[in-house]
Amino acid sequence: MQSITCEKRSYSREFHSHQHEFGQFLFPLQGSLDIQTKWQEIKLDPEYCFFLPQGVDHNYRSMDRNEFLVLDIPTAYLPEESSSMYIQLDQQWSSIRYLLLEEAENQGNASSLADLTRYVASKLQIAKPPSIDYIHRHFKESIRLETLAQIEHYHPAYYSAWFKKKTGRSPKAYISDLRLKEAKHLLKSTSWSMSVISGELGFENSSSFTRWFNRCEGVAPQKYRILKNG
Repeated sequence: MQSITCEKRSYSREFHSHQHEFGQFLFPLQGSLDIQTKWQEIKLDPEYCFFLPQGVDHNYRSMDRNEFLVLDIPTAYLPEESSSMYIQLDQQWSSIRYLLLEEAENQGNASSLADLTRYVASKLQIAKPPSIDYIHRHFKESIRLETLAQIEHYHPAYYSAWFKKKTGRSPKAYISDLRLKEAKHLLKSTSWSMSVISGELGFENSSSFTRWFNRCEGVAPQKYRILKNG
């Protein structure tokens, strides 16, 4: 497919299966859509949007009255490697949906739709997946891999591979890096004791925090504080 398609579509109750040689963005307007891929099972509702990359086999159906805004994106607009993405419809993505709706309803000139599609594709590359956003909000707590996989609607066996492809690190290493960054900040900017800092970062006690920090940084947290604060 060389041209961009932006239109409203509805889906039937029977499961259909196919793949396409283009990327597809789905914005629910009414109802929900069940989508199954090899690694994901999603019930897409109007609180989220979903990007499906080219060449992915998927089954889909809708069990209720439904209407979706669909943007079919030629591969020329997309990065060489892209993965499916389940995105919460925040203010920014709601605004994008509104602009695409205007294009779908008015069938304006092709260049404005092309410009908007390029913008959507660029946002797709920097969008933070829901599970990574969850990590940034909860990294001080204990986070189970199964919880993160469930947020993305991935099977746990596949989630770690998807996460490493997305970030270059394992979930465990990514969370540890966030904790270490926060630990350094607290050691440099506060006079809190080791027990208070360890509790703030979710460690059971100051001994486990000290061992972890020493293993990560090669120096005890007390000495790090002295070195950094002179």
